[in-house]
Parts: sequence; structure tokens; C-alpha cells
Amino acid sequence: QVQLVESGGGLVQPGGSLRLSCAASGITFSYYAMRWYRQAPGKERELVATIGSAGRNTNYEASVKGRFTISRDNAKNTVYLQMNSLKPEDTAVYYCNAQTIYPLRDEHWGQGTQVTVSS
Repeated sequence: QVQLVESGGGLVQPGGSLRLSCAASGITFSYYAMRWYRQAPGKERELVATIGSAGRNTNYEASVKGRFTISRDNAKNTVYLQMNSLKPEDTAVYYCNAQTIYPLRDEHWGQGTQVTVSS
């Protein structure tokens, strides 16, 4: 059974930091590109950050570039999102996503973790 379990969300003041984690099980983690998405109330889900299967390539949504860092530890089957200089507009449910096309196309989602940035 495939599971992606996010953790690390919570309430933080503007300017603060959080580190999200997503632990994967039931998949060959090193085959999968990993992504973090977020969905704020009343808005569509948006892609925040992507990291390639080997961890060498990363991409970020424009509003988080320079503030968020995605990383992965393939030995621990875990992907991270370090979020610094948080703003109220970063408030959302953050979801972990795993995608691969090898050996077959496959995709999985976590259940989400709430991040609230407020004073």
C-alpha cells in the first residue's frame, strides 16, 4: 500500500519558518519526481516546488523562489520543503505528490498538512 505522509505544518508568525516533511512508503522512492502543491481556501491547487528523482534538478513557483527550498533524502524516502520568510499569503494546505513514468506512469498524493501564517 502506497502512503505519502506529510508533517511539519502549523501556525507561524509572518517572517517565521517551517519545514515540511513527506515520508513515502510502498514505492521505489528514487524512481519518483517529488512535488509540493498548496491549496488556499477558495483557490485552485497550485504547484509550489519540484525536485527530480536524483535530487539534482529543482524548480519553484515564482512567489516562493528564494524563500522555499525543496530537498530529498532517498535513503530515508523523504522529501522536505524548508519555508523561510513566510507570508500570510503562504497560508494553505500543502500536499506532497509523487510522479514517475518508469517503469509505468504512476502518481500518488499525500493527505495534506495545514500551514497558517498569521500574527
